[in-house]
Amino acid sequence: MDKDLQSIQEVRDLLKQAKIAQKELAAMDQGQIDRITAAVSRAGAEHARRLADLAVEETGFGIAEHKEIKNRFASVTVYEAIKDLKTIGVLAEDREHKTMDIGVPVGIVAGLVPSTNPTSTIFYKSLICLKAGNPVIFSPHPNALTCISEAVKVVARAAEEAGAPKGAVSCITTPTLDATTALMKHDDTRMILATGGGAMVKAAYSSGTPAIGVGAGNG
Repeated sequence: MDKDLQSIQEVRDLLKQAKIAQKELAAMDQGQIDRITAAVSRAGAEHARRLADLAVEETGFGIAEHKEIKNRFASVTVYEAIKDLKTIGVLAEDREHKTMDIGVPVGIVAGLVPSTNPTSTIFYKSLICLKAGNPVIFSPHPNALTCISEAVKVVARAAEEAGAPKGAVSCITTPTLDATTALMKHDDTRMILATGGGAMVKAAYSSGTPAIGVGAGNG
């Protein structure tokens, strides 16, 4: 099969699996969700140095010691900042104005991952998506495919062992522009978290799917 067609079919398969996972995540209570995010945080910290070394070796960017710090920040510090947040069910109630805030998952999230921050991006996007009960499908930069795939395996394994359904965290293994476009524009994709170059962020914003983008800005 043509590589582009193969990658598009993979996206469809991942979306199908994520949609099933979405229903299971949506039925979980706050305690179940929090156990999953805690496990992901621990796994990120445990593999922080190994994945930092892998990222530097594959991409040629950065210093391993610095990437380890960033991996720990993305997995531990981010977790500490969100661990006590209530995200499921009734979040707040204003009896005077007769209003109520209710936490509802947005749905499947597409996570675009750059080669400059490959593994740390996996940790923090996984944490914030899972904390709100959302599955995430990552589209990796081709030049960082190995370290990104390994980081996703670490997160997915930890999440599933803590009770997350299979497909809650996944990654395209044949990255192409067509695959990323198909993921961003698919009806089942509800939000895009785009980290990358200006062209990619612009593409995310013009995809027709709600997007939060971070373009170039490295020191």
